[in-house]
Order: sequence, then C-alpha cells, then structure tokens
Amino acid sequence: MATVWELDFYSRPILDERQKKVWEVLIIESPLSIARSPDQLFRYSQFCPSTTVNSLWLKEAIEKAIAESGEMPQKIRFFRRQMGNMITKACEDLGIPPAPSRRTYTLNHWLEQRLTDFYPHQEGYDGTLAPTASVQYLELNPIFLPDAIRGDRGDQWALVSLEASAFDDMMEWDISFGESFSLASMGITPETRIPGLILFSPRSLPFAAWLSGLELGYLKFSETPSPMIRLETGASDSWIIANLNDAATLAEAKGFEQAKAQAQNIHFLAIQSDANSESFAGFWLLQEAKALK
Repeated sequence: MATVWELDFYSRPILDERQKKVWEVLIIESPLSIARSPDQLFRYSQFCPSTTVNSLWLKEAIEKAIAESGEMPQKIRFFRRQMGNMITKACEDLGIPPAPSRRTYTLNHWLEQRLTDFYPHQEGYDGTLAPTASVQYLELNPIFLPDAIRGDRGDQWALVSLEASAFDDMMEWDISFGESFSLASMGITPETRIPGLILFSPRSLPFAAWLSGLELGYLKFSETPSPMIRLETGASDSWIIANLNDAATLAEAKGFEQAKAQAQNIHFLAIQSDANSESFAGFWLLQEAKALK
C-alpha cells in the first residue's frame, strides 16, 4: 500500500529567548485504512527557529523524516494556503508530489492534542497566542461534475446512516476505490450514527476512479446559490453532488448536517452501480474541518 503523509509547518504558541514565535514541522502518516490505529502511524516533529524558516530547512527536515521512517511517501498533504509555496518547493525538490488538501484529519487531531497536552508544558509557552490547530478554507462557487463521468440521465442518490460498529468489518467489504480512518481514534463510540450519501451511477467505477484522483475533504449542505449538497476537494474546489429540488430532500439534507454534528462531523461518501449492489465502486470516510478560532 502507498504511503501518504500529512504535514504542517507553522509557528506555535511558544516564544524563544528573543520573544519570537518558535516554528515547528509536524509530519504524520495518513491512515488510509480503518484498520490503522494512531499508534501505528509514523510521526515526526522538529522545532525550527524563526530565523531559519525557509524551504531549504523544511526540505532537510523532510529528509530526516524519510530516513527515520525508512520509506518515501507517495505524496504529502498540507492544509495551510499561506505556506503553500514553501511546502511545495521543499516537496518538489525531493521529488515528492505536494497535495493541497482538506483531508488532513489525522494531522488536525494531532495538532489539537498538542495544543492541549504538549505546548502548554514547553518553556516559553504563551497561551494568548492564536491557536493554530485549524484553518479557514477558501470556498469557491461549486461547479457541476464532468459529464464524462456521469450517466446520460445523471445519478440518483440517497442519504443514509450506519452505526459506527457497522464499520468494524469494513476491511471485508468489496471496495474498488476509497480511503478511511479509525473511528475509535476520533472518539466515536460504537453506537454513534455515521451519516452518509450514496450515489448510484451507471458509470460507478469510472466515477469512483475519477474521484480517487482528488483530495476528498467533506460533504456539506449549502443553501446558496441554491439548495444543494456539495463535495469539497483539494484546497478550495467545490462540486455539486446533489441538487435539492423539493421540501423533502431539503429536510433530508438538513437532517444530514445535524447527524454530522452529532458524529464530530464524520460522515461518508459511497458510490454504487445501483441500490441492489453488494459492492462499492468507491467508499470514503470524511470529516468536515473546524474553522479557525
């Protein structure tokens, strides 16, 4: 299986002896599968003086992480737009594709933990500095999915939910394309209902293959410019997944958002050829990111 890393390079709520913010690179492996628990994932951290914040230092830090892990990642995901040029150059100099992404769930979770449990215990910690666990994403107007991946009459869809315990045997499901993560590691209890959207498409396999080439972030109900369910991908791309044309589907979508909120914004997107299929052309666990405080 390919290895994917999630990376953050940014200042932390710690001041050095000159009262300058200390920077830090964090690297964590994306789980890719529900079977990977957090303690099985490769992690790397290194503080950086504010005087050496540049792509060369970051490149050397990534090289140290590669040496420590013993393998080269297939790509490196990152979520901070303002650090895009520096991270991109460091990755490209190493021959690693950089991936602006909202699919940095494990990294975000690790950052939140460090803000609570690690940084406050470091010399120079200043709790008044802005938190850095998450970031606001630029949201563009959603666009239609390419006609080439959809059937002549479009796709049907359904909003559903499953108990978290139903995902325990996910490794045995017939899935052609997808990505997941451990629900338990996100604090999800077995009885929690996980909402999701299933797309039924006559071109389910090419549809799922095309989606697998994107950085899938999350599904979101939106009332503007018209009621719809949109799929957020990459750093800022947005796609219209389902138009909501009546009161019934609008109510379903609002219920979907409520269910997401009760499951720490965790949900899923699935693609099947039809409602009777026992296999999935695609299945992705997703989580909507928190906004910057």
